[in-house]
Amino acid sequence: MFGERIRVLRQERGLTQERLAGKADLTTGFVNTIEHGKKVPSLTTILKLARGLEMNAGELLAEFTVAALRKMRL
Repeated sequence: MFGERIRVLRQERGLTQERLAGKADLTTGFVNTIEHGKKVPSLTTILKLARGLEMNAGELLAEFTVAALRKMRL
């Protein structure tokens, strides 16, 4: 779910995985694994992704409301 959000936001901004990785100081492979849901990002990584996407971290996490979290298997 989080990885899908990253992919959508990245594509809306016209960024490649490579460009987002560069802006976020991450590797392209790591961005790819996050987008495919194979890795769960740390808070530091979430902040780096927000910086790379030029948005507030709160905006990045906005769709994870209490109702949405209740529906998720955590």
